[in-house]
Amino acid sequence: MHEKHRGHEAMHAEMVLILILSIFVAQVALVQWKKLHFRSYQLATLVAMMLIPVGISLSHQWWRFIISWLIFSLITGFVTFRATRQPLDGSTPRLVYKWFYLLYKISYGLGIVGYIAVMLTLLGMNVLFRAKPTTWMDFGFLCLYYGLYYGVVSRDLAEICTDKMAAKVGYYTTTGLPARHLEAGICSVCGNQLLVSPQNNDEAIIEQTFQLGCGHVYPLNHKWQK
Repeated sequence: MHEKHRGHEAMHAEMVLILILSIFVAQVALVQWKKLHFRSYQLATLVAMMLIPVGISLSHQWWRFIISWLIFSLITGFVTFRATRQPLDGSTPRLVYKWFYLLYKISYGLGIVGYIAVMLTLLGMNVLFRAKPTTWMDFGFLCLYYGLYYGVVSRDLAEICTDKMAAKVGYYTTTGLPARHLEAGICSVCGNQLLVSPQNNDEAIIEQTFQLGCGHVYPLNHKWQK
């Protein structure tokens, strides 16, 4: 093998330089694309993250990821469908919040479990359980991958859903003037009467009221704060 490649050192060096230059140029181009045209960048990267991993899994018949991807896509597709309806149902914002908050918790938990499994393997703790290091490492990296993948994808989808809902409610629009004006004492999400004001949250029994930096107020159930 060494005899076959002898005398090609200059060509190999050029190949390495071209690779490093390509990575640098691609990184700069992606950063500028995200800065100048964030919507198209977000859509393109989201489509790539949704299709490329499942395509690779289909070619290698990795059914575990395919099944989890199908379940995630079906439920998230239904939630996204609800978030893009006009008029927006009053229960949709709460549904969107609960689903993506659940995904955040699951992704965060998988990341922690995967990190602990990898670190315990590096410390040799698998010997105490008479387990092979490759088994623990595979489990750790698998949890890290699932947590990172579904965490990033759900984050982008949550941003899209919230933007769509904000535009459907009528208090926000990307072009022109908003179609609705928020009255005092009205929830900016569902349009119902607020039970308490943000200044009187100590008197709240079921839901407290919170005010955003933009001045909009909305109720939040006590359970969601935990």
